[in-house]
Amino acid sequence: MYNRIRDLREDQDLNQTQVAKMLGMSQTGYSKYETGENDIPTIILIKLADFYEVSVDYLLNRTDNKRMNK
Repeated sequence: MYNRIRDLREDQDLNQTQVAKMLGMSQTGYSKYETGENDIPTIILIKLADFYEVSVDYLLNRTDNKRMNK
């Protein structure tokens, strides 16, 4: 899961500070999600999925399909 959020961020040419700001948190706090040091709260998973326009299942490695079901 943690590789996916890092890869999505890098694919968008964003740094951790930019994503953390969008989430309303510190870069350090966000970094701990990417490294797996902290579990990602559900509300943050939803925000990341919406931001990157992918499904939460994709972020959680439950599918390789990025598309959200609408």
